[in-house]
Amino acid sequence: MTVSGRSTHEVFNQSPPYVDVDLFGLDLPLQTAVAANGAASDAVALSAFGKHWGTAMMFDRARLANEHKPVLKAFDAQGFRQDFVEFHPSYQRFMTESIEAGMTAMTWNADGKRAEAPSEVARAVRYYMVAQIENGHMCPVTMTRAAIGALAANPALLSQVMPKIASRQYDPSFAPWTEKSGMTIGMGMTEKQGGTDVRANTTLAEPFGDDYLITGHKWFMSAPMCDAFLVLAQAQGGLTCFLMPRFTPDGALNELRFQRLKNKLGNASNASSEVEFDNAFAWRVGEEGKGVRTIIEMVQLTRLDCAISSAGMMRMALAQAISHTRHRTVFQRQLSDQPLMGTVLADLALESEAALAVTMRLCRSYDRASTDPHEAARARTLTPVVKYWVCKTAPGFVYEAMECLGGNGYVEDGVLARLYREAPVNAIWEGSGNVVCLDLLRALARDGEVAGAVLEALARQTFDLPGCAEAVKFVAQVLAGPSHEAHARAAVERLAQLAAVAALQESAPDVAAIFARARLENRCGRTYGALELDVNATKLLLERALPAT
Repeated sequence: MTVSGRSTHEVFNQSPPYVDVDLFGLDLPLQTAVAANGAASDAVALSAFGKHWGTAMMFDRARLANEHKPVLKAFDAQGFRQDFVEFHPSYQRFMTESIEAGMTAMTWNADGKRAEAPSEVARAVRYYMVAQIENGHMCPVTMTRAAIGALAANPALLSQVMPKIASRQYDPSFAPWTEKSGMTIGMGMTEKQGGTDVRANTTLAEPFGDDYLITGHKWFMSAPMCDAFLVLAQAQGGLTCFLMPRFTPDGALNELRFQRLKNKLGNASNASSEVEFDNAFAWRVGEEGKGVRTIIEMVQLTRLDCAISSAGMMRMALAQAISHTRHRTVFQRQLSDQPLMGTVLADLALESEAALAVTMRLCRSYDRASTDPHEAARARTLTPVVKYWVCKTAPGFVYEAMECLGGNGYVEDGVLARLYREAPVNAIWEGSGNVVCLDLLRALARDGEVAGAVLEALARQTFDLPGCAEAVKFVAQVLAGPSHEAHARAAVERLAQLAAVAALQESAPDVAAIFARARLENRCGRTYGALELDVNATKLLLERALPAT
């Protein structure tokens, strides 16, 4: 059927799919952050990585991995327990590619010691690009790389598993880790009655020769398909960290009984489970009673990855919004040229670049922590701060980008709907907002001078930018005041924004001034597009975010 010579189902004024894109070459903020944080020599490899991960094939694999959720196979055909999790081949391909690229191993030497700089930044840039495509598989990737931080408390055990982690080979076979070409490590901390309060855990660990048998449960066991898990349990000396393998040293299936997989809001390609332990075999990691102190070495690194991942999701949401509005005509003009839409997009671009800059600068602190005490203090102090702000920002940010696409953004056929369901997870996992704020307060109570030195350094770096001196004063007053816990969120957010200004000073000084004015001096409305930007600032931010073609 035609109307006035035109088919009623002709498709026009629709934006083309944002696929077959160079995730590195089209991202000027990423390129400048890489250069500012010491990884410029890696640019050629990063460009190749960005082109590969930005292909239509990778976008489609992400769709398939999330449409076909993992399935728990608790029993085999003969009725024997196996507690095996089955995944779609697309998920397995993501695991293979990320591990081959070094996402689990490139920040460590073969002996489990930290690799030389800029390994942390170089990995983070790749992780940031991976996060733009598929986030679910990044959970076991993150935990495997971060577990090395905790396993350092048991050097003998670390020396056994490190060759498998460092191999850069993903082996999904259901077999003892000693027989595999590579291994992954998951984590189980929370229980039904305790949640964040892990000291309320009731799972018990009893000596079994030099090792332990564990009985109890975990309400969330992340990535149950892994070869071993770091878990917390009550030993005679108190809450203790253990490594629990899927198979016992004699090759028998360990006594882990997965009850069900969690039906989550997002993170659909990845499995999270409930599990019961019935005298499950485990090795102790660290001293009895030092479980939290031991596993926090892992948590610091997983929190860093949460921030990187959220910044990556923000970037993809922004790119989708800009690309769509540049190809969509509304009221006889491109949608991106409409002044109100231009302000919204520029505001989003400003937030995205700030999140990227502060995260990459934090990674540089990790790179230098072993040789620079100030950078070590910066990493300890700002990791919960950056995790809080970036991960809290992402859900609202992705929603606003979704709105730029209108109804097309709200349907599952596109990328934005999946990003929107995915975005909240990083703010919840590895310490929700209140938890990371309390962690900062505890750090201040233990070593206020160190945190104070970090704040002073940020003050020196940002003193001449609008609103920064007032932000420093506010943070110092709140954190030192009698009601600091009640107002910790406000102080942590302001501290993160101050750190973002300092990071932007090194990578994009013009953007640093705009961000300081918008977020610290004027503190405009809480919806994107409510700030005051002139035409030049809008143009600068959008051209940096995604060059017009």
